[in-house]
Amino acid sequence: MTKKIVGNWNFPTSVRFGPGRISELADACKATGMKKPLLITDEGLKDLPMVRDAIAANEAAGLPTGLFAGVKGNPTGKNVEDGLAVYRAGGHDGVIAFGGGSGLDAAKAVALMAGQTRPMWDFEDIGDWWTRADPAGIAPIVAVPTTSGTGSEVGRASVITKEDTHEKKIIFHPKMLPAIVISDPELTIGLPPHVTAATGVDAFVHCFEAHCAPGYHPMADGVALEGMRLIADALPRAYDDGKDIEARADMLSAASMGATAFQKGLGGVHALAHPIGAIFDTHHGLTNAILLPYVMRANRRAIEGNCETICRLLGLAAPDFDTLFEWVLAFRIRLGIVNTLAEIGVDVNRADEVAAKAKGDPSDGGNPIELSVADYAEIFRRACVGELG
Repeated sequence: MTKKIVGNWNFPTSVRFGPGRISELADACKATGMKKPLLITDEGLKDLPMVRDAIAANEAAGLPTGLFAGVKGNPTGKNVEDGLAVYRAGGHDGVIAFGGGSGLDAAKAVALMAGQTRPMWDFEDIGDWWTRADPAGIAPIVAVPTTSGTGSEVGRASVITKEDTHEKKIIFHPKMLPAIVISDPELTIGLPPHVTAATGVDAFVHCFEAHCAPGYHPMADGVALEGMRLIADALPRAYDDGKDIEARADMLSAASMGATAFQKGLGGVHALAHPIGAIFDTHHGLTNAILLPYVMRANRRAIEGNCETICRLLGLAAPDFDTLFEWVLAFRIRLGIVNTLAEIGVDVNRADEVAAKAKGDPSDGGNPIELSVADYAEIFRRACVGELG
């Protein structure tokens, strides 16, 4: 290893970054005042050594640590309710959000709800609804990401599926931002290639949509551009060799950068991916990866300038939309990403339902052009059958 990949950052929160930093978990918990934390993760991680070792290390440091792992790939309100019940019954005083985006989002929602009396849906990211929450009732959070995709470890919100309406809701409060993040790229080494690819392209989409969102936010634009540059270089390397620790470090950095940048906004990819995930229970990152070129095509007239900038950054042959579009298609093929939603079980006949929900999704407001319900239905149909022209 020739590159220094260790650091301590305070933007957007305190991040302890580098190989082996998971050894600082107990210290991080104590720094936030925890004495009896609850580690929340998903079913796929609960029996892995990284989780068992983290709990054992906390116990050895005098921090009895509970475990809740009842979290689906697309976390639901029921998952949060179940986690909250375990939190309260166990007398816990803080949350360790451990895992990929699903585990992190569910854990942050449990922390928000720890001392609330209102239902979680009252804190949806609408206007100033977040002020309804009692800030004193929000538990401290230490986040430990194990994938390089959502960047939820540096976010102030959770995406939770409301089962009765098949909608993904964004639950928001500034204090949902973890107080400390432990970003240890060694925890991502075991990710299989297909998960590395899907989560990695998810991070790219975050950066891309943030850069293309309307509005003035040079800080977000700069972070998004560097995130895309890192991903273009590091993701194929991490996909080919999961043990490439420098590639894993760059991807973990880029994921956090994407979530930092999308404070500027997201767009049509996420507006569609949220209802698709809620209705068909698809993997969020893979759904975004499939949708990206179809939404790019729909937004073309508004993003030509963005594409020129990105092409120059990536050193592509020509600085224009078509060159970047073809690069995105080739990048997906390189990473084994399928081309259509139908290939992951999405039914084209639900186009009207998906489109209506996409139009009502908060991410719609960040799209660079106004997309109608009919526009969303057409993009969805094209993405189902593979019409890229």
